[in-house]
Amino acid sequence: MSGEFILLLFVLALAIFLGFELISKVPSTLHTPLMSGANAISGITLVGALQAGGAGQDALSIGLGVAAVAFATINVVGGYAVTHRMLRMFSRKDRS
Repeated sequence: MSGEFILLLFVLALAIFLGFELISKVPSTLHTPLMSGANAISGITLVGALQAGGAGQDALSIGLGVAAVAFATINVVGGYAVTHRMLRMFSRKDRS
């Protein structure tokens, strides 16, 4: 194993640990705003995936770009659906 690979594994493990620690300490009232922010970041990822897929360097980069667009689209649509569902929980119900 090269030193660069070990460094990447360390960064991945650190990101997983820090992400878990941060998310577990977020109060439930802040989950909806954080989810909206994460959806915006996923939208930026979608733009990058479109650019990577449209570069047309070779078949591998086009295939990876198409896969990235598909996964980023699923992430954005699913994230906004979950956010919408969470916001509906806080909306007022008509008492007619």
